[in-house]
Amino acid sequence: MRGGAKANRARGTETWWPVSRPYPPRPGRFIIPAIRRARGPAPMRYLILSDVHANVTALEAALAAAQGAWDKALCLGDLVGYGPDPNEVVDRVRSLNAVTIRGNHDRVCCGLSDAQDFNPVARSAVNWTREQLRPENQQYLQELPPGPKELNGMVLIHGALRDEDEYVIAPGQALASLVEATSDLSFFGHTHLQGGFSFHNNQLAVIHPKYAAQGGVWPLQIEEGTRYLLNPGSIGQPRDGDSRAGFLIADMEHRVMEYRRVPYEIRSVQQRMFRAGLHESLILRLALGR
Repeated sequence: MRGGAKANRARGTETWWPVSRPYPPRPGRFIIPAIRRARGPAPMRYLILSDVHANVTALEAALAAAQGAWDKALCLGDLVGYGPDPNEVVDRVRSLNAVTIRGNHDRVCCGLSDAQDFNPVARSAVNWTREQLRPENQQYLQELPPGPKELNGMVLIHGALRDEDEYVIAPGQALASLVEATSDLSFFGHTHLQGGFSFHNNQLAVIHPKYAAQGGVWPLQIEEGTRYLLNPGSIGQPRDGDSRAGFLIADMEHRVMEYRRVPYEIRSVQQRMFRAGLHESLILRLALGR
C-alpha cells in the first residue's frame, strides 16, 4: 500500500444489514471473478470518475491529484449537465482515452431523449448545455454506450444495473445490482454519494469512506468471496456534504480501492455559472456539497 496506509477490512468500515433469504447466482450464469489476474501484462490501476457535470476545474484538480497513480481511466457517465464547461469536460475526457459509458444527463443533453422527467432547474441546464455543445461533442455523447459494460472483470454502471436513471441509495435498492451483476466488482455513479455496498454470506453492508481531518485518501481492501457495488463519488457536484471532488483509484494488483477527495477552486466555477445564467441553486450547492 503506497504511503504506508493500511487498507480497511470490510467489517470494520461497513454497516451490515441482514438479508432474509439467500441470493445465489442465477443457474447457469458464469460469474467473473472480482479481480482476475490477466495473463501477460501486470494488473492495471484504474482511475474511476463519475458525474463530472461540466465542471472542468474540479476535473483538472482530480487529475492533478491522481497523477502517476493510474494506468487507465474509466468514466461512469454524466460528463455534462448542471455546470458551465460542457465542451471543455468532453474534450478533456476524450483526451484521456477513457472507457466511458453514458449517464442520463449525457443522453438528454445530446438529444437522444427529452428532458420531460427532469425537474425545472435541471431542464433549464439541459437547454443551456444543448446550445453550447459543439457538433463533434454532441456526436461523441450520442455514441457513448449505455451501461452496464463489462471490462476486465469489472462492471461499469451509471445508475442501477437494470436502469441508468435509477438512484441506488438504500441497501435494498443495491441488492439487485449486487447479486445480478456478472462480476463481483461493480462501479456505479448517478447518486453523487461516495461509498457503496458489499454482499457477503447473505449480509448486505453499506460502505462509508471515513477521512481523517483534512485527509484525502481512504483505502478499502477487497475481500475474496464478497461482491461489491462501489461509487467513486462525483467530480463536479458532490452531494454527500463534502464539497471536494470525489473519485476512486482501483489498484487491481493489491486489491485495494482508494477513495479520494480533492479540493478545487469552487468560486471560479460559480462565477462562470453566474455569467452563463445558470440557476442560482446550482451555483450555491457547489460550496455546500449538497
